[in-house]
Amino acid sequence: MNKKTIEDIAVKGKRVLVRCDFNVPLDGKTITDETRINGALPTIKYLIDNGAKVILCSHMGKPKGEPKPELSLAPVAESLSKKLGKDVIFAADDNVVGENAKKAVAEMKDGDVVLLENTRYRAEETKNIDEFSKELASLADVFVNDAFGTAHRAHCSNVGVASLLDDAVAGYLIEKEIAFL
Repeated sequence: MNKKTIEDIAVKGKRVLVRCDFNVPLDGKTITDETRINGALPTIKYLIDNGAKVILCSHMGKPKGEPKPELSLAPVAESLSKKLGKDVIFAADDNVVGENAKKAVAEMKDGDVVLLENTRYRAEETKNIDEFSKELASLADVFVNDAFGTAHRAHCSNVGVASLLDDAVAGYLIEKEIAFL
């Protein structure tokens, strides 16, 4: 493959922002299909096992730039905690990169996992506005895109961040999809 992947870079001790596709169906606060969460696990586990500080981000639904509790990623954090067998810290922050998120990231140790709130709570996300891209990038040393379903969109959480960090690579899910194509 002619794209760099997570195995092509050193991640130990680095803050790694991973764009996942956690746009999962919910019945209230219950996830009814965890296929997308399961698809992200190999990348997340690799990063944990290799000593990265793993910061996950995703969108859910179309909140159109407004915080909507029914589209929060909190249920995803619970699911990931069970699947990974470790606490996934949910940075409950309607601003996505507000004080809760910054504090959670600042307190991370190697192998820790933080999940940011729904990126589409910010109107800037779908417009690829530099300000939000810079805020997301400020949390990380490395960017990993593992969200094949949104890789074609020029949004802050994939295109914007990738353009701001020196190391921007593909995760296992993207690698698998490219190989399949």
